[in-house]
Amino acid sequence: MYIRENYPFTAIVGQNEMKEALILNLINPAVGGVLIRGEKGTAKSTAVRALTDLLDEIEVIDGCHFHCQPDSPNLCEECMKKINPKTVPYKRCVVELPISSTEDRVVGSLDMEKAIKNGEKVFEPGLLAQANGNILYVDEINLLDDHIVDVLLDSAAMGVNTVEREGISYSHPSKFVLVGTMNPEEGDLRPQLLDRFGLVVEIHGEQEIKDRSELIRRRLEYEKNSEDFCAIWQSEQDKLKKKIAEAQEKLPFVEIPEKLYRDAAKIGIALQVDGHRADITLLKTACTLAAFEGVKTVTREHLIHCAPMVLTHRMRRMPFETADGLPENWESVLDD
Repeated sequence: MYIRENYPFTAIVGQNEMKEALILNLINPAVGGVLIRGEKGTAKSTAVRALTDLLDEIEVIDGCHFHCQPDSPNLCEECMKKINPKTVPYKRCVVELPISSTEDRVVGSLDMEKAIKNGEKVFEPGLLAQANGNILYVDEINLLDDHIVDVLLDSAAMGVNTVEREGISYSHPSKFVLVGTMNPEEGDLRPQLLDRFGLVVEIHGEQEIKDRSELIRRRLEYEKNSEDFCAIWQSEQDKLKKKIAEAQEKLPFVEIPEKLYRDAAKIGIALQVDGHRADITLLKTACTLAAFEGVKTVTREHLIHCAPMVLTHRMRRMPFETADGLPENWESVLDD
């Protein structure tokens, strides 16, 4: 049976902000996931599914439903009991969550009959178990039940999924990168849910003739022979994959100058964002961008570059005259 390969991430024409937001989340899942909003046919799903080929293979404990890594500080109950567990290679993937999914399908379920009769805690893993260590992708997330979106965002933030039924609870690691896509014409997420996404990007179809014609050419070549097309882009894919891995190694050593804490606070106050999640996420994202660029110190330029992805969806009102509510002159905000 012939299986078409994923469209190469590096072959996607344009949509640079979307690609950057996805890469930053691969490097540092603590950024908090990304919501991609845009009209249909703008490569949203294509880009997300293409991330599979940028993920490194990892070693996991053999037989574990949650893909626990032996050196992880957060192991499931079964793996914590194992001594010198056997490991096997595991190819990480994109786990897709259908919008018709029930809560039990997402979080998993406890066998209450066995729990009551025999005192056994038997857990049937759900999609959050499968997503641990992977990317969890929800297309048309705005059509998903708000309660389930809440559950996804909580698990993404805490790295743990807890199921409670009739006084019995079961927890397991569930650390993943959450990616949602949606068409705003079909409705939006509540502001409380939007705020929980680390980054939000808006994308549109290519309007430059040169870029649009190149996009068409590449897509038709891919559909004609995906294997040959992917082989042409393999070198670029390998370069990006290596750069992401190097950024992950550099990230813990990136330094934030003291003045940038003040800059992040000034931006949050000036743009009147609620709470402090935006300020913290802005610095996390700027650190990740610095690591991706291979520099050791975060700069003001990193903050300004990341601000649209982090802040636009969190602003209470538009205090400036630009269409997206962001200042035209950042120095007017940042300089005392």
